[in-house]
Amino acid sequence: MANAGPSTNNHTDSPDVLDMTSKDYYADSYAHFGIHEEMLKDSVRTGSYRTAIINNPHLFKGKTVLDVGCGTGILSMFAAKAGAKHVVGIDMSNILDQAQKIIEANGFKDVITLVKGKLEEADLPIKEFDIIISEWMGYFLLYESMLDTVLLARDKYLKKGGLIFPDTATLYLAAIEDQEYKEEKINFWDNVYGFDYSCIKDIALREPLVDTVELKSVVTNPHLVKHIDLLTAKKEDLTFEAPFSLECTRDDYVHAFLAWFDISFECTHKKVKFSTGPHAQYTHWKQTVFYTPSTVTVNSGDKITGRLTCAPNARNNRDLDISIAYKVEGKDESENVMHYKMCVIRFLYFFSLSLPFASVVVFV
Repeated sequence: MANAGPSTNNHTDSPDVLDMTSKDYYADSYAHFGIHEEMLKDSVRTGSYRTAIINNPHLFKGKTVLDVGCGTGILSMFAAKAGAKHVVGIDMSNILDQAQKIIEANGFKDVITLVKGKLEEADLPIKEFDIIISEWMGYFLLYESMLDTVLLARDKYLKKGGLIFPDTATLYLAAIEDQEYKEEKINFWDNVYGFDYSCIKDIALREPLVDTVELKSVVTNPHLVKHIDLLTAKKEDLTFEAPFSLECTRDDYVHAFLAWFDISFECTHKKVKFSTGPHAQYTHWKQTVFYTPSTVTVNSGDKITGRLTCAPNARNNRDLDISIAYKVEGKDESENVMHYKMCVIRFLYFFSLSLPFASVVVFV
């Protein structure tokens, strides 16, 4: 195939992954295999993409495919295995150097071309694609996500009538009882070995927690706060305000709001979907917890109403500024408003068996 071949490398001075230091990882965290190991071992994530692609060869046979943020190349290889004529994978991380070796080791070097760099700046070997595939989702769906890049790729490279895998995302909100964990994570700062650390409590409250929550903790019905159709969405849609109404299913206390998202491949012959919610199988995205400053007492049938706003942070558009305004209908109390900032929650783990600076966790 004329255009296929070795990766296009726009960063010839980038260090080999085995020679990288913690400083390099700070700038290029996705170069470390540990992050990709976590994502690849997420059977819900990777298995859903495999099912959506491999089980629909009639959509891929003879087609050109663009893999945005291709990482180790797993989605590109799924597409090639499904019969794609030519796949172009693009990623700005140094993991692409390893991806090239993986592509060649699995016999796809004549079908898959890898390009290192930013999609906004790269010169791709194909100018129009039949299909775009991407695993762009972040925590809370949009934190650190590449969705704006996927939308740019759609507008610049996708043929008219082309497909996007996945093509639909929905974000949900509910309220939870979480007294025990809130005591551990938030109220802990009231008394630290007899000292008043309460100034940190406000900071802790405003940083959403990414963790798994048991379904039994959920005390309301969920509410869909955002629906994204990737075929029609605009970058401006990623800044939004959404009203919500949560009906309480039992007498209990509310200590936090909980968010999760669902993903759907609507263009497949048999719909492929997965959820990151507390009712579903574990994913590495877990759920996102937004603690409230005070405990809310609710009864079965009560409605917690309010609005959620979300916008990219002005200084770093991969971070999110999120506000939740809420009150219990029918109770004589003013509306509460909490402002959260989603950042500094992604970790790098340096494993003792592979790197000399073991047992260190770097916050980036």
